[in-house]
Amino acid sequence: MPESRHLTIPPEHAGRRLDQSLAELMPEYSRSRIQAWIDAGLVLIANANTSRKLKVWGGESVSVEPEAHPAELPYQAEDIALAIVYEDDAILVLDKPAGLVTHPGAGNWEGTLLNALLHHVPGAAILPRAGIVHRLDKDTSGLMVVAKTLEAQTQLVRDLQARTVKRVYWAVAQGRIQPPAGAIEAPIGRHPTQRVKMAVVEEGRGKPALTYYKVLRQFAEVAWVECRLATGRTHQIRVHMTHIGHALLGDPVYAGRKRSPIEFPRQALHAVRLGLVHPITGIAMEWEAPPPPDFAELLRQLEAL
Repeated sequence: MPESRHLTIPPEHAGRRLDQSLAELMPEYSRSRIQAWIDAGLVLIANANTSRKLKVWGGESVSVEPEAHPAELPYQAEDIALAIVYEDDAILVLDKPAGLVTHPGAGNWEGTLLNALLHHVPGAAILPRAGIVHRLDKDTSGLMVVAKTLEAQTQLVRDLQARTVKRVYWAVAQGRIQPPAGAIEAPIGRHPTQRVKMAVVEEGRGKPALTYYKVLRQFAEVAWVECRLATGRTHQIRVHMTHIGHALLGDPVYAGRKRSPIEFPRQALHAVRLGLVHPITGIAMEWEAPPPPDFAELLRQLEAL
Protein backbone atom coordinates (compact mmCIF):
# COMPACT_ATOMS: atom_id res chain seq x y z
CA MET A 1 0.00 0.00 0.00
CA PRO A 2 1.22 3.57 -0.68
CA GLU A 3 2.50 5.35 2.43
CA SER A 4 0.68 8.21 4.15
CA ARG A 5 1.81 11.67 3.16
CA HIS A 6 1.87 14.87 5.25
CA LEU A 7 2.33 18.02 3.20
CA THR A 8 2.34 21.76 3.66
CA ILE A 9 0.91 23.85 0.80
CA PRO A 10 3.68 26.23 -0.34
CA PRO A 11 2.94 29.99 -0.53
CA GLU A 12 3.41 30.05 -4.31
CA HIS A 13 0.33 27.82 -4.70
CA ALA A 14 -1.94 30.51 -3.28
CA GLY A 15 -5.20 30.75 -5.23
CA ARG A 16 -5.00 27.27 -6.74
CA ARG A 17 -7.52 24.50 -6.30
CA LEU A 18 -6.53 21.82 -3.79
CA ASP A 19 -6.40 19.07 -6.43
CA GLN A 20 -4.15 21.21 -8.65
CA SER A 21 -1.77 21.91 -5.80
CA LEU A 22 -1.57 18.25 -4.72
CA ALA A 23 -1.05 17.07 -8.30
CA GLU A 24 2.08 19.22 -8.46
CA LEU A 25 3.28 18.23 -4.99
CA MET A 26 2.69 14.52 -5.73
CA PRO A 27 3.66 14.13 -9.41
CA GLU A 28 3.82 10.35 -9.13
CA TYR A 29 0.00 10.29 -9.00
CA SER A 30 -2.45 11.53 -11.63
CA ARG A 31 -4.75 14.44 -10.85
CA SER A 32 -7.83 12.25 -11.41
CA ARG A 33 -6.53 9.79 -8.84
CA ILE A 34 -5.93 12.56 -6.30
CA GLN A 35 -9.45 13.84 -6.96
CA ALA A 36 -10.84 10.37 -6.21
CA TRP A 37 -8.98 10.33 -2.88
CA ILE A 38 -10.38 13.75 -1.97
CA ASP A 39 -13.91 12.61 -2.83
CA ALA A 40 -13.43 9.47 -0.72
CA GLY A 41 -12.36 11.48 2.35
CA LEU A 42 -8.76 10.32 2.18
CA VAL A 43 -7.39 13.87 2.04
CA LEU A 44 -7.72 16.02 5.16
CA ILE A 45 -6.85 19.64 5.88
CA ALA A 46 -6.40 20.32 9.60
CA ASN A 47 -7.89 16.85 10.21
CA ALA A 48 -11.15 17.78 8.43
CA ASN A 49 -12.65 16.58 5.16
CA THR A 50 -12.36 18.92 2.23
CA SER A 51 -13.24 19.19 -1.47
CA ARG A 52 -11.24 19.11 -4.67
CA LYS A 53 -12.36 22.67 -5.59
CA LEU A 54 -11.20 24.22 -2.32
CA LYS A 55 -8.86 27.18 -2.88
CA VAL A 56 -5.62 26.99 -0.96
CA TRP A 57 -3.61 30.01 0.17
CA GLY A 58 -0.36 28.46 1.38
CA GLY A 59 0.59 27.07 4.76
CA GLU A 60 -2.26 24.57 5.01
CA SER A 61 -1.34 21.23 6.60
CA VAL A 62 -2.61 18.38 4.40
CA SER A 63 -2.74 14.67 5.23
CA VAL A 64 -3.12 12.19 2.39
CA GLU A 65 -3.89 8.48 2.86
CA PRO A 66 -3.22 7.16 -0.64
CA GLU A 67 -5.37 4.22 -1.69
CA ALA A 68 -3.80 1.60 -3.91
CA HIS A 69 -5.15 1.38 -7.43
CA PRO A 70 -6.64 -2.05 -8.27
CA ALA A 71 -3.93 -2.49 -10.91
CA GLU A 72 -1.30 -2.32 -8.14
CA LEU A 73 -2.89 -5.03 -6.01
CA PRO A 74 -2.53 -8.80 -6.44
CA TYR A 75 -5.44 -10.33 -8.34
CA GLN A 76 -7.81 -12.17 -6.03
CA ALA A 77 -9.14 -15.72 -6.41
CA GLU A 78 -12.93 -15.78 -6.85
CA ASP A 79 -15.29 -18.75 -6.82
CA ILE A 80 -16.82 -18.19 -10.26
CA ALA A 81 -18.40 -21.15 -12.02
CA LEU A 82 -16.63 -22.33 -15.18
CA ALA A 83 -18.11 -24.45 -17.98
CA ILE A 84 -15.20 -26.87 -18.32
CA VAL A 85 -15.16 -28.94 -21.51
CA TYR A 86 -11.87 -30.76 -20.86
CA GLU A 87 -9.26 -30.78 -18.11
CA ASP A 88 -6.10 -32.69 -17.25
CA ASP A 89 -2.93 -31.91 -15.31
CA ALA A 90 -1.57 -29.59 -18.02
CA ILE A 91 -4.46 -27.80 -19.73
CA LEU A 92 -8.05 -26.74 -19.24
CA VAL A 93 -10.54 -26.07 -22.06
CA LEU A 94 -13.61 -24.06 -21.17
CA ASP A 95 -16.70 -22.64 -22.85
CA LYS A 96 -16.65 -18.96 -21.90
CA PRO A 97 -20.05 -17.29 -21.62
CA ALA A 98 -20.73 -13.92 -23.17
CA GLY A 99 -20.34 -11.19 -20.56
CA LEU A 100 -17.32 -12.68 -18.81
CA VAL A 101 -14.19 -10.54 -19.10
CA THR A 102 -11.05 -12.58 -19.72
CA HIS A 103 -8.46 -10.48 -17.87
CA PRO A 104 -8.79 -7.68 -15.28
CA GLY A 105 -8.49 -4.16 -16.65
CA ALA A 106 -9.97 -0.68 -16.41
CA GLY A 107 -13.55 -0.97 -15.15
CA ASN A 108 -13.25 -4.74 -14.61
CA TRP A 109 -10.82 -5.41 -11.78
CA GLU A 110 -12.75 -8.39 -10.43
CA GLY A 111 -15.22 -11.04 -11.58
CA THR A 112 -13.04 -12.04 -14.54
CA LEU A 113 -11.93 -15.37 -15.95
CA LEU A 114 -8.48 -14.81 -14.46
CA ASN A 115 -10.01 -14.41 -10.99
CA ALA A 116 -11.92 -17.65 -11.52
CA LEU A 117 -8.78 -19.51 -12.63
CA LEU A 118 -6.90 -18.40 -9.52
CA HIS A 119 -9.59 -20.17 -7.51
CA HIS A 120 -9.95 -23.25 -9.69
CA VAL A 121 -6.35 -24.05 -10.68
CA PRO A 122 -3.80 -24.79 -7.92
CA GLY A 123 -0.63 -22.86 -8.62
CA ALA A 124 -2.20 -20.53 -11.20
CA ALA A 125 -0.94 -17.53 -9.25
CA ILE A 126 2.66 -18.26 -10.28
CA LEU A 127 1.79 -18.49 -13.99
CA PRO A 128 1.78 -15.43 -16.25
CA ARG A 129 -1.86 -14.29 -16.56
CA ALA A 130 -2.87 -17.35 -14.51
CA GLY A 131 -2.22 -19.55 -17.56
CA ILE A 132 -4.28 -17.59 -20.09
CA VAL A 133 -2.65 -17.81 -23.53
CA HIS A 134 -5.33 -16.21 -25.72
CA ARG A 135 -8.41 -14.12 -25.13
CA LEU A 136 -12.01 -13.81 -26.15
CA ASP A 137 -13.68 -10.41 -26.04
CA LYS A 138 -16.08 -9.87 -23.15
CA ASP A 139 -19.20 -10.39 -25.26
CA THR A 140 -17.81 -13.21 -27.40
CA SER A 141 -18.71 -16.71 -26.24
CA GLY A 142 -17.00 -20.02 -26.82
CA LEU A 143 -13.93 -22.19 -26.44
CA MET A 144 -10.65 -21.18 -24.83
CA VAL A 145 -7.62 -23.18 -23.74
CA VAL A 146 -5.77 -22.34 -20.53
CA ALA A 147 -2.43 -23.74 -19.35
CA LYS A 148 -2.09 -25.18 -15.85
CA THR A 149 1.72 -25.44 -15.88
CA LEU A 150 4.50 -23.19 -17.11
CA GLU A 151 5.71 -25.90 -19.49
CA ALA A 152 2.27 -26.19 -21.06
CA GLN A 153 1.88 -22.43 -21.27
CA THR A 154 5.23 -21.96 -22.99
CA GLN A 155 4.40 -24.60 -25.60
CA LEU A 156 0.87 -23.28 -26.24
CA VAL A 157 2.24 -19.78 -26.81
CA ARG A 158 4.73 -21.22 -29.31
CA ASP A 159 1.96 -23.12 -31.08
CA LEU A 160 -0.20 -20.00 -31.31
CA GLN A 161 2.73 -18.08 -32.77
CA ALA A 162 3.35 -20.92 -35.23
CA ARG A 163 -0.35 -20.81 -36.22
CA THR A 164 -0.88 -24.50 -35.46
CA VAL A 165 -3.79 -23.96 -33.05
CA LYS A 166 -7.12 -24.27 -34.89
CA ARG A 167 -9.69 -21.64 -33.87
CA VAL A 168 -13.03 -21.59 -35.68
CA TYR A 169 -15.83 -19.12 -35.01
CA TRP A 170 -19.44 -18.68 -36.04
CA ALA A 171 -20.57 -15.15 -36.72
CA VAL A 172 -23.61 -13.38 -38.11
CA ALA A 173 -22.52 -10.53 -40.38
CA GLN A 174 -24.58 -7.82 -42.01
CA GLY A 175 -25.25 -7.75 -45.76
CA ARG A 176 -24.93 -10.18 -48.66
CA ILE A 177 -21.38 -11.48 -48.76
CA GLN A 178 -19.68 -11.98 -52.12
CA PRO A 179 -17.71 -14.04 -52.80
CA PRO A 180 -19.20 -16.51 -50.30
CA ALA A 181 -15.74 -17.73 -49.24
CA GLY A 182 -12.31 -16.19 -49.13
CA ALA A 183 -9.42 -14.83 -47.11
CA ILE A 184 -8.98 -11.42 -45.57
CA GLU A 185 -5.32 -10.55 -45.18
CA ALA A 186 -4.82 -7.03 -43.83
CA PRO A 187 -2.65 -5.70 -40.98
CA ILE A 188 -4.43 -4.63 -37.79
CA GLY A 189 -3.36 -1.89 -35.39
CA ARG A 190 -4.81 0.67 -33.03
CA HIS A 191 -7.33 3.01 -34.67
CA PRO A 192 -5.56 6.34 -35.36
CA THR A 193 -8.22 8.52 -33.68
CA GLN A 194 -10.55 6.22 -31.70
CA ARG A 195 -8.35 4.51 -29.12
CA VAL A 196 -10.96 1.95 -28.03
CA LYS A 197 -11.04 0.53 -31.55
CA MET A 198 -8.70 -1.47 -33.73
CA ALA A 199 -8.53 -0.95 -37.47
CA VAL A 200 -6.96 -2.16 -40.69
CA VAL A 201 -3.88 0.04 -41.05
CA GLU A 202 -1.05 0.58 -43.49
CA GLU A 203 1.65 -2.03 -43.87
CA GLY A 204 4.26 -1.50 -41.18
CA ARG A 205 1.90 0.28 -38.77
CA GLY A 206 0.09 -2.83 -37.58
CA LYS A 207 0.58 -6.56 -37.11
CA PRO A 208 -0.06 -9.07 -39.90
CA ALA A 209 -3.54 -10.59 -39.69
CA LEU A 210 -5.22 -13.31 -41.73
CA THR A 211 -8.82 -14.53 -41.47
CA TYR A 212 -10.48 -17.19 -43.63
CA TYR A 213 -14.27 -16.99 -43.97
CA LYS A 214 -17.05 -19.11 -45.48
CA VAL A 215 -20.75 -18.28 -45.68
CA LEU A 216 -22.73 -21.14 -44.12
CA ARG A 217 -26.12 -19.60 -44.91
CA GLN A 218 -27.00 -16.36 -46.68
CA PHE A 219 -30.20 -14.77 -45.44
CA ALA A 220 -31.92 -11.72 -46.93
CA GLU A 221 -29.92 -9.07 -45.10
CA VAL A 222 -27.36 -10.98 -43.01
CA ALA A 223 -25.13 -14.02 -43.39
CA TRP A 224 -24.23 -16.85 -41.04
CA VAL A 225 -20.47 -17.10 -41.48
CA GLU A 226 -17.73 -19.45 -40.32
CA CYS A 227 -14.40 -17.72 -39.69
CA ARG A 228 -11.05 -19.38 -39.08
CA LEU A 229 -8.20 -17.45 -37.50
CA ALA A 230 -4.70 -17.88 -38.85
CA THR A 231 -3.50 -15.09 -36.53
CA GLY A 232 -4.97 -13.80 -33.27
CA ARG A 233 -5.06 -10.02 -33.25
CA THR A 234 -7.31 -8.00 -30.95
CA HIS A 235 -10.87 -7.87 -32.40
CA GLN A 236 -9.54 -9.57 -35.55
CA ILE A 237 -12.76 -11.05 -36.93
CA ARG A 238 -14.78 -7.96 -36.02
CA VAL A 239 -12.24 -5.66 -37.71
CA HIS A 240 -11.72 -7.80 -40.81
CA MET A 241 -15.44 -8.33 -41.45
CA THR A 242 -16.03 -4.59 -41.03
CA HIS A 243 -13.14 -3.94 -43.43
CA ILE A 244 -14.90 -5.85 -46.23
CA GLY A 245 -18.19 -4.06 -45.50
CA HIS A 246 -19.90 -6.69 -43.35
CA ALA A 247 -19.76 -5.70 -39.67
CA LEU A 248 -21.05 -8.28 -37.20
CA LEU A 249 -24.65 -8.06 -36.14
CA GLY A 250 -24.97 -6.36 -32.73
CA ASP A 251 -21.38 -5.13 -32.63
CA PRO A 252 -21.52 -1.95 -30.52
CA VAL A 253 -18.05 -0.79 -31.60
CA TYR A 254 -17.75 -1.57 -35.31
CA ALA A 255 -21.31 -1.74 -36.68
CA GLY A 256 -21.90 1.95 -35.96
CA ARG A 257 -25.44 3.24 -36.48
CA LYS A 258 -26.19 1.06 -39.47
CA ARG A 259 -29.73 -0.30 -39.26
CA SER A 260 -29.89 -3.95 -38.29
CA PRO A 261 -32.54 -6.29 -39.74
CA ILE A 262 -32.84 -7.96 -36.34
CA GLU A 263 -31.79 -6.87 -32.85
CA PHE A 264 -29.04 -8.70 -30.97
CA PRO A 265 -27.59 -7.41 -27.67
CA ARG A 266 -23.93 -8.25 -28.38
CA GLN A 267 -21.62 -8.97 -31.28
CA ALA A 268 -22.86 -12.20 -32.85
CA LEU A 269 -19.62 -14.15 -32.45
CA HIS A 270 -19.01 -17.58 -30.92
CA ALA A 271 -15.82 -19.67 -30.81
CA VAL A 272 -17.33 -22.97 -31.93
CA ARG A 273 -14.28 -25.23 -32.45
CA LEU A 274 -10.80 -25.46 -31.00
CA GLY A 275 -8.09 -27.83 -32.09
CA LEU A 276 -4.51 -28.22 -30.89
CA VAL A 277 -1.66 -30.61 -30.26
CA HIS A 278 -1.52 -31.31 -26.54
CA PRO A 279 1.53 -29.42 -25.23
CA ILE A 280 2.74 -32.37 -23.12
CA THR A 281 1.51 -35.58 -24.75
CA GLY A 282 1.75 -34.44 -28.37
CA ILE A 283 -1.70 -35.89 -29.13
CA ALA A 284 -3.93 -33.93 -31.54
CA MET A 285 -7.18 -32.92 -29.82
CA GLU A 286 -10.29 -31.02 -30.89
CA TRP A 287 -13.42 -29.76 -29.15
CA GLU A 288 -16.70 -28.22 -30.28
CA ALA A 289 -19.09 -26.05 -28.28
CA PRO A 290 -22.63 -25.52 -29.60
CA PRO A 291 -23.71 -21.88 -29.66
CA PRO A 292 -25.26 -20.52 -26.46
CA PRO A 293 -29.05 -20.06 -26.26
CA ASP A 294 -29.06 -16.44 -27.44
CA PHE A 295 -26.98 -17.23 -30.54
CA ALA A 296 -29.01 -20.37 -31.32
CA GLU A 297 -32.23 -18.37 -30.98
CA LEU A 298 -30.82 -15.73 -33.34
CA LEU A 299 -30.23 -18.39 -35.99
CA ARG A 300 -33.80 -19.71 -35.51
CA GLN A 301 -35.22 -16.21 -35.93
CA LEU A 302 -33.22 -15.69 -39.10
CA GLU A 303 -34.51 -18.96 -40.52
CA ALA A 304 -38.06 -17.74 -39.87
CA LEU A 305 -37.66 -14.36 -41.62
